Amino acid sequence: MITYKDAGVDITKGDLFVERIKPFSKKTLNKNVAAGIGGFCALYDQGEKYLAAATDGVGTKLKLALDLGIHHTIGQDLVAMCVNDLVCVGAKPLFFLDYLATGKLDLTIHTEVVRGIAKACEQNNIALMGGETAEMPGMYNNEEYDLAGFCVGEVSKSRIIDGSKVKKNNLIVGLPSSGPHSNGFSLIRKLISKNETELLKKCLTPTTIYSNQILTLLKEQPKMIHGIAHITGGGFENIQRINSDYSYSVDNLPKIPLFQELQSRSKLDDVQMRRTFNMGIGLVLIVNEKSENDLPSNAIILGKVN
Repeated sequence: MITYKDAGVDITKGDLFVERIKPFSKKTLNKNVAAGIGGFCALYDQGEKYLAAATDGVGTKLKLALDLGIHHTIGQDLVAMCVNDLVCVGAKPLFFLDYLATGKLDLTIHTEVVRGIAKACEQNNIALMGGETAEMPGMYNNEEYDLAGFCVGEVSKSRIIDGSKVKKNNLIVGLPSSGPHSNGFSLIRKLISKNETELLKKCLTPTTIYSNQILTLLKEQPKMIHGIAHITGGGFENIQRINSDYSYSVDNLPKIPLFQELQSRSKLDDVQMRRTFNMGIGLVLIVNEKSENDLPSNAIILGKVN
C-alpha cells in the first residue's frame, strides 16, 4: 500500500500545524473579522456585506506541468482553488492577484501561465488586478516556478451560506470534478511514471471553477442551498466544515476510471482514497430535500445529513 504520507504529504500534521498557528493570528483580529463563519475563506464585515478573501496554490501539479511541458492550463487551477473557496459562502468573486516565483524568468512559459490565469478570470467575470513576479536564482532551479493566488469577493449578510440552516435529512449533492483538480498530486506522481504521458495529461486537466453555476443557482433558488464544501486537500473530510453538529453519509460516489486506477495502484482503502482525492466530486452542496427536482442536471445525490 502506498499512502499520501508515503508520498511526502502528512495531512494529520498539516491539521496540527493549523491548530498551532491559530493563537498567533487570533491576536491580530478586530471587530470586523467574522470569526467562526466561513470555514473555507475569511470574512471581513463591511456593513451590509462581507468581504470574502481566499488564497491558495496548485501544489505539485506544477511538477506535472513542467514534466509535460504544458503550461497554458495551470493558471485555471490557480484561479479555481481560490474562487471555489469563496463560493462556499455564496460570495461573488470580484478581483484576483497572482504571485509567480521562479529561478529564471522564461518569457514564453511564464507568459502562457499568466495568460491562463487571465483567461480563467475573464470567463468568470473576475478582474485580474495585478500580482508579483519574483526571479529567485538559487531558490528554484532555472526551469522551476511556483504559483500562489489571492481572490477577494463579496456577499450580502442576508445571503451568506454559513451552514447554520443545515438540518437532518438534507440531501448531500455533488457537482462533478474534471479530474483530481489540484490535490493528491504528490501521490499521483509517485503512482504514475513519467512515460505514461496520456494518463498524466488526464491528471493535468484543469480544475473546474464553480462560481458561475453556484451564483446562478443561488439567484434562481435562494432557499435551496444550506451549505457548500470545496473538496480539496483532506478530501471528503471537508464536508464536516459546513456544520460540525451533524454527520454526513456519502455512499453514492461515481465510478471514475482514473480514480479506480489510482486505487488499484496505491492499494488504498475507500476511507483513505476519500481523504486523499475528490473521487470525481469537486464541490458538495447541502440542500433542502424538497429541492430534489430543482437540482442542476449535472448534480449527483451522494447521501443525506444525519
